[in-house]
Amino acid sequence: MPEMQPRLLTDVDALKALAHPLRQQMLSRLQRHGSATSAELAEIYRADRGATSYHLRQLARYGFIEEDRERSAGRRKYWKAVAQDLRLPRGSADPEIAAAAEEIGKQWFERSQSDLIGYLTDRDAHGEFAAAAMHSFGSTVLSAEELARFGEEYMALLKRWNRAPAEAAEGSRHITVLFHAFPTSGEQA
Repeated sequence: MPEMQPRLLTDVDALKALAHPLRQQMLSRLQRHGSATSAELAEIYRADRGATSYHLRQLARYGFIEEDRERSAGRRKYWKAVAQDLRLPRGSADPEIAAAAEEIGKQWFERSQSDLIGYLTDRDAHGEFAAAAMHSFGSTVLSAEELARFGEEYMALLKRWNRAPAEAAEGSRHITVLFHAFPTSGEQA
């Protein structure tokens, strides 16, 4: 698998396309469970099939998903997520870019928070995965340059373990990985 390069989302149209809540849900579903048709996603999200198809085309237009040609046949089109290291711009001077990035960041945070709470409230249902899961809270003192390097090293580790649902070993499950590295308000070394 070729090395996944970071994709900094600075195109306001791509950011706006990704900021739509239903598109976020569909993209997450494709990332977690593999390819699906617009009809399947419309049923899952109780959405209009035409609208679902439109949203999928918008995600494809900006390179977040693509047609799964191995599964598609005739008019039945399957869509799959494109494996990417998506990054939001930080501190953009363009208010449209900043607003769209903030909205996406909120959605990503809410989804990760929901995933974690769901797991913690029903840990026993996850069997051997609950025993293998790790929770850690730690801190350190870093310069801004060290913090940036720390984040890149973390992303490299995550990419090393990244694989599409279709490539996963038998018995694999989707694993949510949360990472937050930020300065603590009001404190300095």
